[in-house]
Amino acid sequence: MLQPGQKAPPTVAERRKRHQQRRQSLRNLRAERDVEYKEITTYLIPRLGRFNWQGERDRSANKASLYRQILDSAGGRAHRVCSAGLMAGMSSPARPWFRLTLSDKELIEYAPVKLWLKDSAEALRDIFTRTNTYRALHSMYDELVAFGTGVDIMEDDYEDFTRHHPLTAGEYALSIDDRGVVNTLYRDLELTVEQMVEKFGYEACTITVRNMYDQGNYDKMIPVLHAIEPRKMRSYTKADGKNKRFTSCYIEAGATGEDGYLREAGYDRFPALAPRWLVTSNDIYGWSPAMEAIGDIKQLQHEQLRKSQAIDYLTEPPLQAPASSVGSVDRLPGGVSYVDMPGGQGGVKTMFETRLDLSHLLGDIQDVRARIDSAFYADLFLMLAADDRSGVTAREVAERHEEKLLMLGPVLERLHDELLSPLVDRTFERALSIPGVLPPPPQELQGMDINIEFVSTLAQAQRAVGVTAVDRLLGTIGSVAQIKPEVTDKLDADQLVDVYADMLGVDPSLIVADDKVAIVRKQRAEQQAQAQNAAMMPAMAGAAKDLSTADTQGKNALTDAINMFQGYTGAAA
Repeated sequence: MLQPGQKAPPTVAERRKRHQQRRQSLRNLRAERDVEYKEITTYLIPRLGRFNWQGERDRSANKASLYRQILDSAGGRAHRVCSAGLMAGMSSPARPWFRLTLSDKELIEYAPVKLWLKDSAEALRDIFTRTNTYRALHSMYDELVAFGTGVDIMEDDYEDFTRHHPLTAGEYALSIDDRGVVNTLYRDLELTVEQMVEKFGYEACTITVRNMYDQGNYDKMIPVLHAIEPRKMRSYTKADGKNKRFTSCYIEAGATGEDGYLREAGYDRFPALAPRWLVTSNDIYGWSPAMEAIGDIKQLQHEQLRKSQAIDYLTEPPLQAPASSVGSVDRLPGGVSYVDMPGGQGGVKTMFETRLDLSHLLGDIQDVRARIDSAFYADLFLMLAADDRSGVTAREVAERHEEKLLMLGPVLERLHDELLSPLVDRTFERALSIPGVLPPPPQELQGMDINIEFVSTLAQAQRAVGVTAVDRLLGTIGSVAQIKPEVTDKLDADQLVDVYADMLGVDPSLIVADDKVAIVRKQRAEQQAQAQNAAMMPAMAGAAKDLSTADTQGKNALTDAINMFQGYTGAAA
């Protein structure tokens, strides 16, 4: 029974209607971007996006037809280089790309704490390797470079620990909160009848789906709406799925009445990773390198078409022939055509001279390709491979690399904040909730905040500016020390090793902790003192022997010294 002023909970039909209205509203907000997205899929990378192929599971035939509109693959190649470069430079499975740290610099040097942070980071990287994390990350980089926005739904999985579901542009719509953080996701997906029954259960499906399942029509595609958004009404005293901060609803799009509400659950935090390449003001969706380069990409296709047409004019020019030769002209190589030649002026010949100079067109094509590579940072990622100069020092290459990487700085910071940090953070939280995944933490870490520090290739390259400064400092100190050696007293060598290793992203296990260093140095000092004492003993024994056998009666230095102190011993003069 309802209390006075209390509203009745909405019916299934009312909830489905509200979700469908919200979905349409979010899609209307995305409409302007859809125009750009479709251009990108048409001229750059047709395998991405879901705009032109609705209602079919296998869309390969339609996608193949779109590839025929691409006459020059320079844009697609630059896109692949950029996404692969981000994958290898930010989150490579082949090398450590993050580590766990503390704000307390003294505690982090404590050996048990240092070892636990290292082992925990290795455990997280092992989880990423065993799950589909790296495949999802590569898909995200593809989406970011092409469309400026990537979305990946990250869910707990009891078989694979976690499971990632990367989405592509066109099949989702987003919204943000007042802080500019993505907090709403509406997703359109298609599931087969068999997948519907497996995922939601036989009884939760509509009668239409159940009938198709009973008849063995397992592969029929069913449109489904998945809505994730902040829950407007919930009980703070209950911890079940229907009272968590975020709601997750699955609705069969074609259902009517009180049917088709497949599942309602919830999350304590927004389950989707939604990084953006660059964001302007309060934009919901990000801007991408492909949006910057799409004009050049379209121009490149046009110029390649004109180049092909010019080559056709050169290799197969238009001909003119007498009207009497209709059907008798053989244009194949080696063919012979018999044509009347009145006055010796007739016959088959070119209609006009086609002396075309393609040098200017080819030069502009190369210029456009260079602009496309620059927009996708392909020149940055391929710099070392493309540099065929001899005699280039390693320092020069490193400095040139650092200069180019500065252009990626804002993008890297945003991807760290919106993609990689939430990924590591959520995986770490899940690992802590399952016994045995991480080693037991030391007592000193109780109540401490664990920080994430990125040590990937690109992250280190940004920090390499500090390494260069340290190198210059050491060079200067070395030069001055030749004149004034005591200047080395100004350098804290122990701190130098720690700072330098941190800048280079060296494995912490290679640097001995301060407490262990103190023990080693104490033991070394004791051993050196014992060695010195042992070396002095023979000399002292020899001196004692000499004194015992010395002549104290004759005239020598010893007797003179004895005589000097006789007055103090009470001896008679």
